[in-house]
Amino acid sequence: MSLTLITRQVGPWGMNTYALRCPESAASVLIDPGADPDTLSAMLADSTPTAILLTHTHGDHIGALAEMRTRLGVPVLCHPGPHVDNFDPQASRHLSEGDQVQVGNFSLLVREAPGHCADQICFVLEDDSRVIVGDTIFAGGPGRTWSSEDFRTTLHTLQNVVLPWPDATLCYPGHGPSFRLGDKRAVIEAFVAKDHGAFHGDATWEM
Repeated sequence: MSLTLITRQVGPWGMNTYALRCPESAASVLIDPGADPDTLSAMLADSTPTAILLTHTHGDHIGALAEMRTRLGVPVLCHPGPHVDNFDPQASRHLSEGDQVQVGNFSLLVREAPGHCADQICFVLEDDSRVIVGDTIFAGGPGRTWSSEDFRTTLHTLQNVVLPWPDATLCYPGHGPSFRLGDKRAVIEAFVAKDHGAFHGDATWEM
């Protein structure tokens, strides 16, 4: 028995929003309410929502946050920040490295994964192979960075957070398809090992 994962693409940038549902208790959480509140509500049908979780606070991931907070009446959980553009998510609980979030009879482990932005976190489904990675990492490359310092932080996150995960890890990103980490390990390791100078911006593993 494991958490049921439901995903939909919402908003103009095709942002992946996720719902996790406990099959035993029907408790659920909504992750990254980017847009389309009716779609988000439908993802939670036949469950009891207990929280809204944010992987980070870029606009495409929080566009429907206010509406979903009102509809669901549940707490918002996210990293303490600093948040993007000084956004205030009005969080009921802040999540830092090593914290746990209960979803019914199951739990999620919080991993801090800065680089793309300072408040980026991943949700590791414990005793499971799946990780909700937000914009930390995609099938084709890491999340965009806006300074060379942020890019160096991304390299550190890849080396110390992502690569230690087992090959069987299934990564569920904020955009695009999910992927098995082992299928990307060689190109990620090569990417981390390169001297990228003062680079920042959109990157691909092959660059």
